[in-house]
Amino acid sequence: MEKTIGIGNALVDILVRLKDDSLLQKAGLPKGGMTLIDEARQRELRSCMEGLPVEQATGGSAGNTMLALARLGGNAGFVGKVGRDALAGFYADNCKKVGIEARLLECNLPTGVANTFISPDGERTFGTYLGAAATLQPGDITPELFEDVGTAHIEGYLVQNHDLMEAICQTAMEAGTMLSLDLASYNVVAADLDFFHHLVQDYIDIVFANEEEAQAFTGKTDPIEALREIAAYKCLAVVKLGGKGACARLGEEEEVVPSMHMPVVDTTAAGDFFAGGFLYALNRGASLKDCLNCGSLLAGHIIGVVGTRLPDETWKSLTLTLSRGRGN
Repeated sequence: MEKTIGIGNALVDILVRLKDDSLLQKAGLPKGGMTLIDEARQRELRSCMEGLPVEQATGGSAGNTMLALARLGGNAGFVGKVGRDALAGFYADNCKKVGIEARLLECNLPTGVANTFISPDGERTFGTYLGAAATLQPGDITPELFEDVGTAHIEGYLVQNHDLMEAICQTAMEAGTMLSLDLASYNVVAADLDFFHHLVQDYIDIVFANEEEAQAFTGKTDPIEALREIAAYKCLAVVKLGGKGACARLGEEEEVVPSMHMPVVDTTAAGDFFAGGFLYALNRGASLKDCLNCGSLLAGHIIGVVGTRLPDETWKSLTLTLSRGRGN
């Protein structure tokens, strides 16, 4: 199977389950969104979390997608930047454990942290301190990163650094690597809309979005209309519809599939795992419908647990299901 790499923020998730949303209001974090914070606000958030039960896991959007791809048996890699600290070791060890070929660049800042607040309804809200991850620069992007790589999956959270995104896209294109972009978060898209349009127009082959991100990108409130407008950029467009399923369009081909209707414990990484499943099936030559089904299968399972840790038995079951042709 061809190699797929993720390029994004190497973050460690600090997961906190909330009894209500009062902490979000106190911290000034918009529910369901991703807010970048500095070191001072990171200290404030840690203070707010004192006494609350927390869990730790590797995170970052592109990293989560590669985790899902690797656990299915795909050929996955990851490029990101970490500090020289215990969290960096934790991140590297987990990549090795699950089979991700990680190229982790280092700097003297702390490894980035995604404070992930899980509301009672399963919605997650991020207060993200990028730390070392924010120091990934155009000079770090070399042609060697794309050797023997079929697809590079980029998280939209990198868009704040325009020069970095241009370097990734141009270097990948010169290497003949297909480019996949996750739009990341509705507020990130809305804040830098013109640049997102430029990326999709000039570079991107596959676009992943949820309903809110698709609306922010296109201005269309109907997700199918938004899907078609994204696909008009001559890319493979994928829009995740939450409990209503998912849809995709490439050229004149359009497919819609239902969701799995699984109990929701935590929506963290649901979109990332969907992308991992979709790309896994796509790499195996599956039909558009089967790619959607594979993505939905993974998303349906990950929302049933806190964070990104599915039991080994579940991964074995998923792999067996897919090998029998159900879901991809």
